[in-house]
Amino acid sequence: MNIVIAIDSFKGSLTSIEAGNAVKEAALRIDNKNQVFVRPLADGGEGTVEALYQGLDGEMVSCLVTGPLGDKIIAKYCILSDKTTAVMEMSAAAGITLLKREQLNPLYTTTFGVGEMIRDAVSKGCRKFIIGIGGSATNDGGVGMLSALGFEFLGKDYKPIPFGAIGLQQLCTIKSDNTLKELCKCEFKIACDVENALCGENGCSKIFSIQKGATLQMAEEMDKWMENYANICKSVFKDADLDFKGSGAAGGLGFAFRTFLNAKLIKGAELIINETGLEQYIKNADLVVTGEGRLDGQTAMGKAPIVVARLAKKHNKKVIAFSGCIGEGAKILNSEGIDAYFPILKNIVTLDEALNKDNAYKNLSDTAYQVFRII
Repeated sequence: MNIVIAIDSFKGSLTSIEAGNAVKEAALRIDNKNQVFVRPLADGGEGTVEALYQGLDGEMVSCLVTGPLGDKIIAKYCILSDKTTAVMEMSAAAGITLLKREQLNPLYTTTFGVGEMIRDAVSKGCRKFIIGIGGSATNDGGVGMLSALGFEFLGKDYKPIPFGAIGLQQLCTIKSDNTLKELCKCEFKIACDVENALCGENGCSKIFSIQKGATLQMAEEMDKWMENYANICKSVFKDADLDFKGSGAAGGLGFAFRTFLNAKLIKGAELIINETGLEQYIKNADLVVTGEGRLDGQTAMGKAPIVVARLAKKHNKKVIAFSGCIGEGAKILNSEGIDAYFPILKNIVTLDEALNKDNAYKNLSDTAYQVFRII
């Protein structure tokens, strides 16, 4: 059999490639003549860099950047084997998980470090960028990132505005005379599943800033500042569109990428699948295997396993899925392209035991083996 495996990470236990290898081991135990191809899978969020690093022979790179509160931290990203493509997660430099709960405050958190990661990759010869922008601690409209790339955001006194959303309150002028010269040669693809606009009732400030430490009053104020920022952008960039789907992602980072860097905002799983050439593997497959840590009704809302399943059904392939557990509403997955799904836990265990890497690997491989016996 020709078996193609593309499984999203089991968060907290197995990476995408580790999960794929567990299933591959089972397929080869059944018949070592099986042709088994493990492909990386991610949705553009946490685990994207790791998946493409392991699956596409990349090189991990570390660089010193400005963290969300202005302190220096080490951020990691991946340069693929073509030596020109960098894969990043904005959360490595400006993620909410970098801060303690009491430190969260979008008035002051910045995306400056994201721009520093990009500069570092540019200095190493990269001109193509795949960047996941989930998990941000920021609401600065991407101004921090852009400042690190040489764009100037100035107040009434023509001095640079402060880091964070608070700076947008003072913004009067945007200048692009001193931007990084290589930017015009760079291509940005942004993994973005959020469809929110930049401003308004469904904008980033009112919808997402509360979980980043804002009060309701702060959210209202930041929304006004963000609209002012967008209006100034319109006077500089004719294609600036604060209502474009995804503009509100990562506290306006989606807007910044599209407006200033001509980036394409693409659904995360679709972007990763296209970049890894998964469809070509699926065309030749007898069976497609996918999955993630938890399968439930939300999986059908465009998460990575269902994107794989729909692609497989385009070519009339059978699809099975494995997961750590099954949640409410998972039955819908059978009508969305997953022919059958299987949880891997054998008995009642603690969460720590379930997430243990060795346990998860063995449980997944053993479950896959039993399923392959039937096939």
